[in-house]
Parts: sequence; structure tokens; C-alpha cells
Amino acid sequence: MSLLKSNTFRWVLAVLITLGLAEYQRITGPTHPVRGEVEFENVTVHYKLARSQGGEGDQPVIVDVPDTSMHALLVYRHYPTRAEWTKSPMVRKGNQLVGNLPHQPPAGKVEYYLILEKNNRQHKLPEDVSVVTRFKGAVPAFILVPHIFFMFLALLLATRTGIEALDKNSNPRKLAWWTLGVLTIGGMILGPIVQKYAFGALWTGVPFGWDLTDNKTLIAFLGWVVALWATRGGRKANILMLGASLVTVSGFLIPHSGMGSELIYE
Repeated sequence: MSLLKSNTFRWVLAVLITLGLAEYQRITGPTHPVRGEVEFENVTVHYKLARSQGGEGDQPVIVDVPDTSMHALLVYRHYPTRAEWTKSPMVRKGNQLVGNLPHQPPAGKVEYYLILEKNNRQHKLPEDVSVVTRFKGAVPAFILVPHIFFMFLALLLATRTGIEALDKNSNPRKLAWWTLGVLTIGGMILGPIVQKYAFGALWTGVPFGWDLTDNKTLIAFLGWVVALWATRGGRKANILMLGASLVTVSGFLIPHSGMGSELIYE
């Protein structure tokens, strides 16, 4: 038996693809922190600036600056607006400079940056852009954790089904049913509940909006419905199952939360 026909190999390949896409999602999403370092006045400043804040309270902004002669301003405004920037001095707490972005309603966004100060000189951080952070409501762990688990399990099953569909002698119908079931739980049931807790709306995809996460989930769901409908009466539909698999995998190449809920400030 060749390696490609090995059931174990097919599962290992599916797991590796799933793990790779999970890492890609983690580092490409619009809520992934902006990290870096800057050299200013012979001091290296390392920073990690958050782009998401859940629950009640302000969003802390913290940078490690052991040099006590260095100060910083936190500069921010609502996003997207042309409002005047607010400048707030950051407070030193040990080796850190700490500031706070004021709490916003769910889906409210704030853009911000820092100004480092030393020896009557200033340096913007990050140097070329401002950071946009989005506020959201707290999502209970008993909802969020299963949602994440079922979504990546659906990705694993979709990938495995697609690999099986490449074998013209196989019929991955059972795998496809498992994929649709798990995707329904994670994306079409738990997903809207997470959205409701976080942003106050169950669904912000078509026809109510253009949230890429909701829309790509819907497209993947419909892809599996069509593929399985084509198998009625015992028919084989490997091409459609492969297509549904590719649509699902492609959806995970789209950064999470893209074009998501956004509060419009008047």
C-alpha cells in the first residue's frame, strides 16, 4: 500500500494542514497585537500594543521602559473619525509606562499611538502607523471555548474529507456529514451566540452586513449542503466534496474578524 493510500498518513496530513492554518489565523487577524522594538536615545524599547479589548473597563496600554528618564504620551481618538487627538501622559509603574484607552461600547474602535520623550526629543511609536483597537463585550468561556474547538474540528474534518475525495475509489460521504454537523454547531449555532455577546448582534453577514467571518462560514456551510445533497440516492460526488473542502480551507486563509462589526461615531 502506497503512503498516499494510508489512512494514518491522510489523517496526519489533515492535522498538519489544520495546525498550519490555525497558526496563520492567529498571526494575521486584525486583533493580533502589534509588536516590535525601537531604538531611541540609546534605549531599546520593546512594545506589544493590543488591538482588542473584551469586557468592561478601559484598555491598558503598557510598554517596558526601564530608563526612568524617558516619558511617554498616549495619543488616541475614535475610529474612523477625523476628531482631534487626545494626548494623555502615561504613568510610570516600576519599569513600565502605563496608559489607558477609555472604554467604548461593543464594536467601538479607537486608534492610538505613543510618543516617547527624552532629552527634549520625541519619537512616535509605532513609527509609521497608528494602531486600531476594537472593544467588545465579554464572551463566557463556556460559549467561546466550544466555538473555537468546533470550528477547528470542522476545518480538520473538511481537510480530511477533501483528501479522501481525491481518491476516486473512495466515497467520503460519512466524513462530509461529520464536517457539516460540526460546522453547523461551531459556525451556525455557537458563532452567532459569540457574536451576540461580543457585539450585540447574532448575524452581521449577508443580508445584514459584510462581516467576512460570518459570510465565509455561510458559504462553507452551503458548500457542504450542496455536496451532500448531490450524494442522495447513493450517488458519488467527490468533486463537489473536494470543492466544499477547498472553500472551507480557503475561508481560513481570510483573516478572522475582517470587515467585522464597527460602531459609527456621529
